[in-house]
Order: sequence, then C-alpha cells, then structure tokens
Amino acid sequence: MLTNNVRRVGLSVAVVAALTSVAACGGSDDGGSKGGGKKESAGRSVTKVDPIAALVAVQKKTGQAQSARIEGNTAMGSAMSMKQAGVLDWSDGVTGSMKITYTGGTMADAMKQAGGSGTMEARYFKDGYLADMGEAMAQQTGGKRWISYSYDDLEQMAGASGAALKDQMQNSTPEQGVKSLLASGDVKKVGQEDVRGVSTTHYAGTVDVAALTAKNSSLSADELDAFKKQLADAGISTETVDIWVDDNDLLVKKTERGQMKTGELNSTVYYSDYGTKVSVERPPADQTVDFMELMKQQQGAAS
Repeated sequence: MLTNNVRRVGLSVAVVAALTSVAACGGSDDGGSKGGGKKESAGRSVTKVDPIAALVAVQKKTGQAQSARIEGNTAMGSAMSMKQAGVLDWSDGVTGSMKITYTGGTMADAMKQAGGSGTMEARYFKDGYLADMGEAMAQQTGGKRWISYSYDDLEQMAGASGAALKDQMQNSTPEQGVKSLLASGDVKKVGQEDVRGVSTTHYAGTVDVAALTAKNSSLSADELDAFKKQLADAGISTETVDIWVDDNDLLVKKTERGQMKTGELNSTVYYSDYGTKVSVERPPADQTVDFMELMKQQQGAAS
C-alpha cells in the first residue's frame, strides 16, 4: 500500500511542476470562472488582433528572466486538487522548490493513507526531484522522509505518459506556456485586464494536446503513439490556454482548461518576482531513499 501511495504522490508532484510552465493536459482559472469570467468571455468575442509578434517578444523576454516566484492551484477531475507555491530557476535546467497542499481527490486520500498531513515540499533539480513525505514515512523507512525520483523513473512509473512528462519536466520553463499558444494556430488578443493590481494584456487559444506534444517533444514514434492512446482513453483532446502579460512583456498569469472522463482539468498559475534568487539544497543522504529502491524493498517484504 505504501509503495502505491508513494508512486501516485510522486507522479502528482511531477505534474505540478509541469503545469507551472507548459500545457501539460491541464487547466482553468477558478477566478476566471467566477468574478472575472464574464469580462474575459466578452472581451474574447469582440477583440480580434493578430498577437503573434507580441507573443514572440513575450516568449523571449520571459525565457531570459531565468527565475520567478510561482503560485497556483490545480485540479484534475476526481484524481486531485491542490495548491502550490514556490520558486523556480530555469537558467540551467529546472531547479527550485514548491510547497504543495493537497485539498481533495484520490491524491489527498493517498497522502492520508501514507500518514502525511496533506502538505509537503518538493525540490526540483536537473536530474530529478525529491518529495518530503513527512515523519510518518520516516518511521517506516528508518528515518528517511525524503523520496528521490529520477526523471528516468517517470517512464517506469507511468509508461508513455511518463515519457512525455519526463520530457516536459526537463524542458519546462514559463516561456513554454507562451510557446504553446504560438504553436496552437488559434491565438487571439482578448483585451486589457488587471491581474492582482498589474495592468496586463490577455491572450487566448486552443491547443491540441497530442499535436503539441508531438511537435515539441523528443519522444519516439512508438512513445507518441502510446501517449496518444492514453490521452484518448482518458478522454483528453484539446485544452484552452489563456495568458496575461504585463507591460514588460513578462508572463503574469496562465490558465489551462480541459476535459477528461473523470472530470474537468483546471490549472491557474501566477508568476512574479522575475529574477529572484533561487537556492535549493539536496536533503541529507541519511534522510533520503531512492524511489526505485523503495519499490524493491516493498516488493521484497510482500513476497
């Protein structure tokens, strides 16, 4: 039971990092669906401006910023809902740390079954990420509360979707959210809106998830075919991506909306403090256990 819960929580941690930056089968703005929804929908229907040149500048400027503070929330049907906050640096691969709080769904249940409080820390490095599973985990693993997942582990945990997620994690930066809109072929300028007191320009488009993954990933033909089948089985085809950009051509907010068989996919991410210093340390070795090694130990104990 512990191994299954750890596997699911580990995958959700990876999903959170991917959703902060790219169109990764997710997305919606819970704020936009309430107070701001009417304004945004109305603007989208009446404003038609070619935004390509503007978005190219935004992609470049956001990519050059190299780091930012990130805050957001994610919901993936009945699987999970969560809040996340932290900092990411993409100057040399993706590094950073995120505080993640599970607020519902099967992932929250998995955390409780594993003895967790529902809140955890994830630390991201070029070669993988680590998740702090808490004191309950440490009591079962000889004091090792941190589980280390290499990006290669993703493929073993989730097959073709893991290969796609590995590719996204290793190449994810906030500018990729802009890139996904540019690649969609369905981009429009919605209008001017304030986001948390900042004047921004709102752009929107619809993304074909499988087509975008095929265009931007390094997956093999077989991996792409398998990934497309998994998307079809999950009922995922397209998602709506909205971004808000400030006067300095920096991404301020990104939302993604989609539909799957188990319910709606939603993601809202806010970006601020571009250029902030990001310093992330690996946990002590005596508090860390490798995920694949943990699986072997659990399987051995069960046999």
